[in-house]
Amino acid sequence: MSKLTVYDMKGAAVGELKIADTLLVLDKGEQAVHDTVLAYMAGQRTGTASTLRKGEVAGSNKKPWKQKGTGRARAGLRQSPVWRGGGVAFGPHPRDFSVKVNRKVGRLAFRRALSERISAGEVKVVDSLTLAEPKTRLIAAMIKALDIKRGVLLIVDRLESSIVKACRNLPKVEIVAAAEVNVYQMLRYPAVVTDKAGMTTLRKRLGAEGEGA
Repeated sequence: MSKLTVYDMKGAAVGELKIADTLLVLDKGEQAVHDTVLAYMAGQRTGTASTLRKGEVAGSNKKPWKQKGTGRARAGLRQSPVWRGGGVAFGPHPRDFSVKVNRKVGRLAFRRALSERISAGEVKVVDSLTLAEPKTRLIAAMIKALDIKRGVLLIVDRLESSIVKACRNLPKVEIVAAAEVNVYQMLRYPAVVTDKAGMTTLRKRLGAEGEGA
């Protein structure tokens, strides 16, 4: 049985949350995590780099000079890749870098990633992540009270405008809904902070029937 301490936004312990060891997946899924993260990063590539082949460069098919008698090397067209302003040989062209990940692989990867964070004690639960006003200093004070010195991923059950606005000026702080957090986000930050409602959603995703990456 894994136990997570529940804090208030001032960093004081106010309770405890138990997670059954049967929910944690630590004996498999390492390759699934690797494949899912690579697929996510590949999907972020725009694939818009584009160059012109010699057949796509504007110009006529007239020979620059006659074949023989000039003493110069023979040339067929000005669009040749060996000439300045000509086409590019083997250059990049628009393409789709996305990689398909099966749903079961994505689910396993997320369960393994979350299980590792919980097992390592890197997940902190806050009783309630709500703000009366969108003030950055309130979130900064909470992060300091929780003794988090580097980046942090904030996972909430619902994205409210006040907390989203309060987080967007803080460096290395990302906020995401519990139902939408992916494997890459789960592994990217040194610390993970979630509210109790968000943890409930994460526990459902941690189960065998949860939604994947």
